[in-house]
Amino acid sequence: MKENTPNKQPMQQRKRKAVDLADLGYDLNLAASSSGDTAERGGDGQQRRLWVKNRSKDWWDKYNSDDCPDDEFQKAFRMGKQTFEIICNELTASVAKENTMLRDAVPVRQRVAVCVYRLATGESLRLVSKRFGLGISTCHKLVLEVCSAIKDVLMPKYIQWPNSDSKKAICDEFGSISGIPNVVGSMYTIHIPIIAPKVNVAAYFNKHDTDRKQKTCYSVTVQGVVNPNGVFTDVCIGWPGSMSDDQVLEKSALYQRADGGLLKGVWIVGGCGYPLMDWVLVPYTQPHLTWTQHAFNEKIDEILKVSKDAFERLKRRWSCLQKRTEMKLQDLPVVLGACCVLHNICELRDELIEPVSVVEVSDDERMVPETALRSEVAMKARDTMAHNLLHHNHAGTSIL
Repeated sequence: MKENTPNKQPMQQRKRKAVDLADLGYDLNLAASSSGDTAERGGDGQQRRLWVKNRSKDWWDKYNSDDCPDDEFQKAFRMGKQTFEIICNELTASVAKENTMLRDAVPVRQRVAVCVYRLATGESLRLVSKRFGLGISTCHKLVLEVCSAIKDVLMPKYIQWPNSDSKKAICDEFGSISGIPNVVGSMYTIHIPIIAPKVNVAAYFNKHDTDRKQKTCYSVTVQGVVNPNGVFTDVCIGWPGSMSDDQVLEKSALYQRADGGLLKGVWIVGGCGYPLMDWVLVPYTQPHLTWTQHAFNEKIDEILKVSKDAFERLKRRWSCLQKRTEMKLQDLPVVLGACCVLHNICELRDELIEPVSVVEVSDDERMVPETALRSEVAMKARDTMAHNLLHHNHAGTSIL
């Protein structure tokens, strides 16, 4: 059998493909070379440029104008103009492209805006394309490029595990919330819905959502640890939706660092889906709780509410997380990571979220690990904390 080669394709078909690429608006950034003179110059030696479909940029020009009110900009992009400007400045070196002899590159502000708007609204690429006056494939490419830049440039700066000084402040604040000492983080895991993958589909099957919604659901997980202000200090993204909370935890870099002694002497509070360990503090799950245990669980819930609320704001702010994404699985972790980074930037800058319909945040708390109690030391420490909370009247049980 003879192998088909591009040279053997009909001339009309090759011309049609060239037109399709131009129509899609790819920012090809083709470098000039001696072999490209024919493409760049006509037969008379005059320079010519790649034909680009004329699209309206009126919508983007309005929001890119200095006259655009900040509240309108915030409503569209889930952040104020100053915050957006800071992000653009920090990403310029990574996302900027040079003009070529074929066409002008898309400006940095427009590149970042395409990505942020797509994450904020969850609108289809076709609608995003119309708003920004760019090709559909160009918009898709820009979203991935900017998300990758956010991961490489901004994630190390804005998602950081607390150092010794900030760790003490975090423990003090969580202590004031709950009366439980030495808590350095609140941990929660959510599921992001996806379209059924073409390979390894069983691994992404989400039994909980399938049972609840009475239709087959698939997902990937996002595990996050937050500080008292709802800012992520650690994230683990992209494990298949069939995995339980404790399985995701064991796969995370946080678990490996904890084994190396990072969390010695402090606690991360998790829900019933996590095991009780030397560094993970969870509620009592056995039936017929005592008043002391019940009161302790109430305080644990107050800490867990911090991470649950943070994930709720994450999903409200970035609407792309609220529905099944059509993105490829290999691209999804980078995009989800970018959402977490942008969430932190907005939280640190006190960017408000407009009231919207209730966003559901749920995990697999009903799935108690097979080995829920993995540390005798932690069991004794938890009993002591529960007793002290009740004894010092911090557990909300003064009626006893």
